[in-house]
Amino acid sequence: MAVQYTLNDLITLMARLRDPEDGCPWDLKQDFASIVPHTLEEAYEVADTIERQDWSHLQGELGDLLFQVVFYARLAQEEQRFGFAEVIDTLVAKLIRRHPHVFPDGTLESRRTAEPLDEQAIKETWEAIKATERAAKPVEEPRVLDDIPMALPALNRAEKLQKRAAQVGFDWGDVLPVLDKIEEEIAELREAIAAGDLLEMEHELGDLMFAQVNLARHMGVNPESALRYTNQKFTNRFNYIEDRVTGAGKQWQDFTLDELDAWWDEAKQKGL
Repeated sequence: MAVQYTLNDLITLMARLRDPEDGCPWDLKQDFASIVPHTLEEAYEVADTIERQDWSHLQGELGDLLFQVVFYARLAQEEQRFGFAEVIDTLVAKLIRRHPHVFPDGTLESRRTAEPLDEQAIKETWEAIKATERAAKPVEEPRVLDDIPMALPALNRAEKLQKRAAQVGFDWGDVLPVLDKIEEEIAELREAIAAGDLLEMEHELGDLMFAQVNLARHMGVNPESALRYTNQKFTNRFNYIEDRVTGAGKQWQDFTLDELDAWWDEAKQKGL
């Protein structure tokens, strides 16, 4: 029977890869900053696999993402900062602390005795605990937005900034003012385009995109998921057009935009 490796085996493997004498030259060259792009790529590959419901490959993609965590922990251990065991300990302690409705005594063994909270109450408790944790961090004057990572993709960071601001009351009460704001930003973008000011166009376009993320939040729609869906829809329809071009035995430039657009409409009618 084939050997089934464990998490401890993975940690041992990582130590071997980083061994100064007989480790892997590529792995030995890496540091925290150099593997960040790989971590982001692996996270997106997990998301892509789930989105495509490619369950046969999800196991492997999750393993690739887990390896990134083990890699960071090994680097930290080499610098005598912390190790993988401390990562696990910190994570479990935090999750127990943030789920008092599941672990009422603050221990992994404790069991809930009262009726379960509804989803909104759980969310409010979670955010309140996170706010307490932020306030306890060793900083002079903790700010509301301080711990939202700059390295997040801009779309995700915009949503997190807005959610955090909303927690302290800086938010509209309904969706209509958000729509008004989008129309305002469109008007300002038109002015920048008319003036031919490239920098101002960039700024106004950013304002418009930020307002659109806010609209998605007020509607309860995840903007990243919405855009990923539209990206895939565009891909499907564009592929349909490409198949028509190829099937005609011609080149793209042999067709007018109106002709290509007619195929786009066909793809749309087919539900692509």
